[in-house]
Amino acid sequence: MKEVISRVSYIYFIIFFAALLVIGRIVQLQFFATLPVSSDDISFRIEEIEAVRGSVLAKDGRSLASSVPYYQVRMDCVVPTDTAFNNNVAALASALADFFGDKPAADYKNELIAAKKKKNRYKAIGNRLVDYSELNQIRQFPIFNLGANKGGFISEQKNKRNNPYGRLAYRTIGFINSVGVGVGIEGSYDYYLKGIPGKQTVQRLLGGEWMPVNNEEAILPLDGFDVQTTLDIDIQEAAEDALRNQLSLSDVFEGATAIVMEVKTGAIRAITNMKKMPNGEFDESFNYAIGQATEPGSTFKLATLVALIEDGYVTLDTPIDAGNGKWQYSTKVFSDVTKGGYGQINVLKAFEKSSNVAFAKLAVEYYSNNEKRYVDRLHNMKIGDKFNLDILGEGRAVMHSPGDPMWSKLTLPMMAMGYASLLTPLHTLAFYNAIANGGKMMKPYFVENLQRNGLVEKQFGPQELSGSICSKSTIELVHKALRGVVTEGTGKSINDKRYSISGKTGTAQIAFDGRYIDSQGYRKHQASFAGFFPSENPKYCAIVVLYTNKTRANFYGGSWAAPVFKQVADKIYATNPQWEKPLTGKGKATDTSPYVLSGKAEETSKLLAEFKAAGKYNAPKNGWVEFKKDSLDKVVAVEYIIEKDSLPSVINMGLRDALYLLENEGYKVTFSGKGKVVTQTPAPGSSVEKSQIVNIILSEEYETK
Repeated sequence: MKEVISRVSYIYFIIFFAALLVIGRIVQLQFFATLPVSSDDISFRIEEIEAVRGSVLAKDGRSLASSVPYYQVRMDCVVPTDTAFNNNVAALASALADFFGDKPAADYKNELIAAKKKKNRYKAIGNRLVDYSELNQIRQFPIFNLGANKGGFISEQKNKRNNPYGRLAYRTIGFINSVGVGVGIEGSYDYYLKGIPGKQTVQRLLGGEWMPVNNEEAILPLDGFDVQTTLDIDIQEAAEDALRNQLSLSDVFEGATAIVMEVKTGAIRAITNMKKMPNGEFDESFNYAIGQATEPGSTFKLATLVALIEDGYVTLDTPIDAGNGKWQYSTKVFSDVTKGGYGQINVLKAFEKSSNVAFAKLAVEYYSNNEKRYVDRLHNMKIGDKFNLDILGEGRAVMHSPGDPMWSKLTLPMMAMGYASLLTPLHTLAFYNAIANGGKMMKPYFVENLQRNGLVEKQFGPQELSGSICSKSTIELVHKALRGVVTEGTGKSINDKRYSISGKTGTAQIAFDGRYIDSQGYRKHQASFAGFFPSENPKYCAIVVLYTNKTRANFYGGSWAAPVFKQVADKIYATNPQWEKPLTGKGKATDTSPYVLSGKAEETSKLLAEFKAAGKYNAPKNGWVEFKKDSLDKVVAVEYIIEKDSLPSVINMGLRDALYLLENEGYKVTFSGKGKVVTQTPAPGSSVEKSQIVNIILSEEYETK
């Protein structure tokens, strides 16, 4: 008996000890152990669903940058029946080989058969993403034409950034690079453009691919805002074409910029930046306009002229002796371009001819005993102030003051003629724009609003930086001087009888390696022109700056920058009906009915109420309304019923109504053109999935009703 008890006790002890080990292991694993987890062991995970990045739009709504949908083609090889698969796999392989051209049909066939045997439910097809039209073509291939439920066809949408106008304003529109760092509008407004990603559960399949599961439980993404810019595509194209044409005339240019600003608002209508690339071509790769601060040259003489007049020292008739074109002051000889100089002239003529000697003398005569007064006057005119622009990359202006380590006896006369200070082209333009605007300085801006589905959700707009940079009487005098530069002075080559231009040429040497000229006589030049038009009632202000590489030749603003300004101004003048005299006729006026687009009934009724002849339409007050011709060829308004089981028609609607209708029905929309919708793909009435991409084309060609 004792022996039995001893054996049972022994077994009990072993079981108890084993239980303690198990419990100890459980506690260790639960609270103390850190187990290595391989990604290969994970069957499920949470993945982000990419939100559609918002578009960057021109001021008229045309797309400058947008996310275009592309598709990864996949196949659920389990879905097709063995009979359907075996009978058609060779034909499918042949079609895929012909379409993608990346491998023979035999290779495609072997891959598909192997995937079928492995029961691969997410087989990637092809060597690239395809666009929407290509996707529709692939849908018609053998097996795939049976659809998702019988043929196993799967399309996975990916979005690619597309710039419809190529490199137009590319540096200002900007981009996000591969590591997420952005520049331009894309970078500055990335928070709004990128939207909010969704989330979905994905499952690892054989072969290592991940497939979404439980789509009904996915959190859908919120697409990004569209950013509408101030850029005018037509003016932008004119500026780029003019600048490229001028740069092509000499191989010595290193870079250039041109900016066009709307006078009353400060809205930037065009901005182009050219830099010579290693292949000799010019491209948008650096934003000179806002980021490159240089000595402005003679365009700065306008600021000196304003200071002299505003402080009561001179008028345009005040005489000044420009001598023989040479003037020694301290350790420097100031000189004029014209051989023999200008002799005894007045301030107006000195400005028109851009005399360095005259302006250096004027600054020394009236400000040498109070240099700070001159600098304070410049600061009061907001020259060089930081703009806090709505895009990144703003360069820092430098305006020295007496007492600074860089200030010397020569600084005052050098500043007066456009040296010894640093300004970006945008700083100079903003100052000229203030002169054109009656003294009111406007903040330059690039973005008008943020919108979603065509509806504005955040509006930006004009912002004053200064109510008046000087007195009205001074403005009137400098307007006369700027007009004189074009009619009598260094800008005479661009004077036009059709419309008036006012402005100032600028020529400056650019310092390099700590000097303006090297031991072999090479120099770098900056040729510029800043001005506005039409002179009497300025609408646009612009600046053009061209930078050279090292050269022994001379480059002047009047002969190199001014022609670019003129080409841009000509384009704007030719396309702006405000400056053309209205046509007059003697014929009898005829009554015409307005052309009315289909759309929201409530808004359409309000619009029709503004027209006397519109009562005949008798439009419904609620829902949607469309306009058709009846049996007598008469235009009538009828209620438009939205069909829920097919693609609704947006033909004859404006963009806003078309986007509202389609996107509220669950479709994604791409569009091009402006005006009314004239084409819709897929066609209205088609039976398509709610996530389908609908492409609409708009046109401004209206027929009279």
